[in-house]
Amino acid sequence: MPNATNTTATKVLAAGDAALIAAAELIAQGQPVAVPTETVYGLAADATNPEAVARIYAAKDRPAFNPLIVHVADLAAAERLAHFDKTALLLAERFWPGPLTLVVPKRADAPVAGIATAGLDTIAIRVPAHPVMRALLAACNRPLAAPSANASGSISPTTAAHVFASLGGRIALVIDGGACKAGLESTIVRSGDRGIAILRPGPVTREMLAQATGLDVALAYESPAAAISAPGQLASHYAPRKPLTFDEVDPPADAYVIGFGAAEGDFNLSASGDLVEAAARLFDALHAADASDRLRIAVAPIPDKGVGRAINDRLRRAAV
Repeated sequence: MPNATNTTATKVLAAGDAALIAAAELIAQGQPVAVPTETVYGLAADATNPEAVARIYAAKDRPAFNPLIVHVADLAAAERLAHFDKTALLLAERFWPGPLTLVVPKRADAPVAGIATAGLDTIAIRVPAHPVMRALLAACNRPLAAPSANASGSISPTTAAHVFASLGGRIALVIDGGACKAGLESTIVRSGDRGIAILRPGPVTREMLAQATGLDVALAYESPAAAISAPGQLASHYAPRKPLTFDEVDPPADAYVIGFGAAEGDFNLSASGDLVEAAARLFDALHAADASDRLRIAVAPIPDKGVGRAINDRLRRAAV
């Protein structure tokens, strides 16, 4: 397996035909490339090639028991890799393409490398909406494993500059497609006829899932004893280098303060109190805080509703 300390010349190319051709060639050679999605930048590699997937783990220094999301072009491609029950089909038809990942049983003959699913009999699968990622899927004509394009456990990247700062020298190419729209990783769910369990909160909220299906939606990610069955379930994740506290109404004087709404700070996630705007700006704020000369990071209270639950989940993991 490649060593994460190996030095590679990292190119950053603006999204376009030249970048897509270069990316597809690297993926065909078993190399990972960074690409924008509507959630965060992903580190994409051929999901059917175990050595290529191993290079993702090596570049990120990612724990081997943490599975990866496999991205495909459409539902038909997803069904060639996994079994979809009635609820999973309903969710796919309602939210794909988009920021929802479904954990479903993997087909016995699915060509996805076992390392991509961390040896599980399920697969985390998504149809992305971002035009650059969709174009790359079309150019490669194969499923792409693509976790966030950052060193494991560090702040997720929402710009090409974030990727370069974290993985520069570890990967060959970053496609610069501008800032990500959602700025927060996809919601991950496991479904059944009697209900839905959210394994990782994200842009598709509990309320949206319940409205679309009429089923009960459990917040499974709140159970600390849950086994690792999907990406983003590690207790300590998305962590900056500095100590972080959240839900701070009276932050310490030596802290870089991330505000929200009327709670001012060095960086305000949303002066108007818009949770969607706050989610899109969260990792930008954490990157800015980590780069500052302050000793610690303090985050103002964020309402624990809608996408605010996902923001607070990221903050809890960052604070561990």
